[in-house]
Amino acid sequence: MKTRPLTLTVNGRRHGPLDIPEGLMLIDVLHEWLDLTGTRFGCGQGVCRACTVIVDDADGSREMRTCITGAHWFDGKQIRTVEGHATRDAAGAVTAVSPVQQAFLDHYSFQCGYCTPGFVNAATVLVERLAKAPIAKADVEAMVGAALEPHLCRCTGYVRYYEAVRDLVLRTPGLVKENA
Repeated sequence: MKTRPLTLTVNGRRHGPLDIPEGLMLIDVLHEWLDLTGTRFGCGQGVCRACTVIVDDADGSREMRTCITGAHWFDGKQIRTVEGHATRDAAGAVTAVSPVQQAFLDHYSFQCGYCTPGFVNAATVLVERLAKAPIAKADVEAMVGAALEPHLCRCTGYVRYYEAVRDLVLRTPGLVKENA
């Protein structure tokens, strides 16, 4: 199998160059080369979005599915996986979860948790976008729906995911326009 070098930054840590087979999907690199198993392999067709990571670039953050996107597409890019959201101490122990993760915990927003990493990443991208471009309070429901709708939960935990994100958006200063 032909290989090529791959260098990327994951959760703030540079990796590479790694000798990675051409055509290998990023989820396999995350699991097998980087030992980051929080990103889930669900359907393998990019439909369920359990495999979603965040790509950070000059335009901001965006979601990317890793089960259908070749690892080499990410060469030179900065990505975040679900493992990168919490704050950690020098030894690597979690000292605080992100606001999105805390909202999901507060709302008991998962059952089996398999799809949760994708939902966490989608909600994080939404919150980051709203921090740059706040929306009217009347538009929050639609915006949360648009952000989360592509993600599938086989346990049907949607209501709690949506409630958690809606409440987080409404209570976080700067995400909603005050006079709109």
